[in-house]
Amino acid sequence: MAKLDVYNMEGAVVGEIELSDTIFGLEEPNEAVMHQVVKAILANKRQGTAATRTRSERRGGGRKPYRQKGTGRARQGSIRSPQWVGGGVVFGPHPRSYRQSVNKKMRRLAMKSAFTTKARDGKIVVVDNFDLPEIKTKAFVNALNSLPVEGSALLVEAAANDNLYLSARNVPQVDFSRVETLNVYDILKYDNLVLTESAVAKIQEVYA
Repeated sequence: MAKLDVYNMEGAVVGEIELSDTIFGLEEPNEAVMHQVVKAILANKRQGTAATRTRSERRGGGRKPYRQKGTGRARQGSIRSPQWVGGGVVFGPHPRSYRQSVNKKMRRLAMKSAFTTKARDGKIVVVDNFDLPEIKTKAFVNALNSLPVEGSALLVEAAANDNLYLSARNVPQVDFSRVETLNVYDILKYDNLVLTESAVAKIQEVYA
């Protein structure tokens, strides 16, 4: 099992924590599965409401615009044909679902692979807790700056933490998540994964 230092909100090391090799130490992270799961997450966020009208949905065009022969022009049957201004669209988008399903086994493997990737890159930081006495962005920023975190960061708590969430939501390149809403896309999107001790325990309980 790999061991990581545990920091407090002042940036001091206050202990150590062991990370399970079955979650944070896979021999080889499965990049193909991570890619497939991320694609499914992004696809499932799409609304699929883009729509265009076909010639049958356009108003007008019931009468032939001019006679078939004798005008010298190309024959036309409707002013709502696609080649006319105001006509229908031939192969335009119509409302549809972009949803992709991924089975539970693949999701779990993708999560473990993402955790392993962050652990190998040294991008996991563990803090004992994020107990902010009040909602104050300045206090949160000072705490984050005291930790060995460079770049964007995803904060993960085991339970709801309104003071942390409300203090961090206006900080650029920082986001907050609970363990049960954590996904592969969020883990890979941010440079650093900042976990509380309780979050690590819950992750190892859920994905063991």
